[in-house]
Amino acid sequence: MLVRELLAANRECPDKPAVDDGRLVLSYRRLTRLSLALRGLVRRHARSERVGIMLPASGVFPAALFGTLWAGKVAVPLNFLLQPAELEFIVRDAGLDLILSIKPFADRLSTLPARVLYLEDQHLKLRTLAASLRSLPPADADPAATAVLLYTSGTTADPKGVELTQRNLHSNAADSIASLNLISQHRFLNMLPPFHVFGLTGNVLVPVLLRGSVVAVPRFSPVAVLHAIADKETSIILAVPSMLAALLRMKSATAETFRSVLLVISGGEPLPAAVRKGFEERFSVVIREGYGMTETSPIISACSVLENRVGSVGKPVRNMEVRILDGAGQSLPPGADGEITVRGPSVMKGYYHRPEETAAVLSADGWLRTGDIGHLDDDGFLYITGRSKELIIIAGENVFPGEIESALVAHPGVLEAAVIGVPDESRGEAPVAFVTPEPGQQLAEEQLKQFVRQSLAGYKVPKRIYIREDLPHGPTGKILKRSLRELL
Repeated sequence: MLVRELLAANRECPDKPAVDDGRLVLSYRRLTRLSLALRGLVRRHARSERVGIMLPASGVFPAALFGTLWAGKVAVPLNFLLQPAELEFIVRDAGLDLILSIKPFADRLSTLPARVLYLEDQHLKLRTLAASLRSLPPADADPAATAVLLYTSGTTADPKGVELTQRNLHSNAADSIASLNLISQHRFLNMLPPFHVFGLTGNVLVPVLLRGSVVAVPRFSPVAVLHAIADKETSIILAVPSMLAALLRMKSATAETFRSVLLVISGGEPLPAAVRKGFEERFSVVIREGYGMTETSPIISACSVLENRVGSVGKPVRNMEVRILDGAGQSLPPGADGEITVRGPSVMKGYYHRPEETAAVLSADGWLRTGDIGHLDDDGFLYITGRSKELIIIAGENVFPGEIESALVAHPGVLEAAVIGVPDESRGEAPVAFVTPEPGQQLAEEQLKQFVRQSLAGYKVPKRIYIREDLPHGPTGKILKRSLRELL
């Protein structure tokens, strides 16, 4: 299904730019040829059914992805920010014997129990020129077959491989296009790592199905991103809040920089009100929020240009059902908070080789428990209020960290904040906060406590507030709360 979309794009618009990463510009014809060349490499060197891909956002990544799928293999995008020991777990769990990569990542790959083909050594220019598009090998695939194996971050245990099928990924891309009213004239800015499903679907698959163009920034840099937006006239930006906050801090950025931008969607974590307000005031850009997870390929809901509500992550995309359940598994009415459960064609096949963990979250009739808490309003807009696993129970009262975090970042001197629960002898649990100051700002713990007392009940005020120069972040900019516990 997915490779056939690439071949259709090659037939319909062969000369249209598919990907431009600043060093390599690939039309759909050249992307198809490069994919065919990489298909040949995979077929010659991979014995396992799964092939690792460690590449940045670039012109080569989609070619490696489509080439792997075209070879009848499962693609396993690898996180190049992980340490060798973490990567070794994934390599062994997935049974990889081949990894496609580039030499800047050699230090992370040299000790792994798999062969690494560094693309710089593969004479890709010659292979691409030799790849004939006159008689193409079959690109048919079983819609139910696993296409991609993506490993979760392993915030509480070893990473789990999420099996996403051809149908999962294709349907999520197609349904997102329909729900967001995207058109082929759009030019996407790709600054998300492609080993993350948000970047994989949103900036690789959606543009191909749309026959759109992508401007890729292989390594996130606010300066490089601003140049790409202004010089390449990008119109669609998918990002996590920390990236948007970094752009907002750039003094050189103006409304003129963002003149071509039609849609900015923020996902991955809650969007701070200061970032949303800053984009509107400085750039005349309205940031829309979306919601998704690896297990749903990933987009569950999103606000669009036509339908947007501040604080909401939008309406479910086409073909996605959303229910809010109480602790007994009963559906709740609009406005009532409960666990978000979803069902649709983009919901994962399951966790690789983990049937018990799959059964714990995925029902026999296809409903996935997200572990997130939220509610729907009367018009079907979804709101996220917390994570069930992050719930802090203070003297019998349920408190979600997001509420406290929002109160903290409302302080003009706070750049970002994260809250976790810790054991407390008198109340069972107590909230503890970590904050970083805005550049040039000085913060004091008692001052912040007094500030949040103005908007929060007393029992929600953090027991301790730790002020740090920075907080630990994951590859997409999300704060790693598991690492915060190690700082206590």
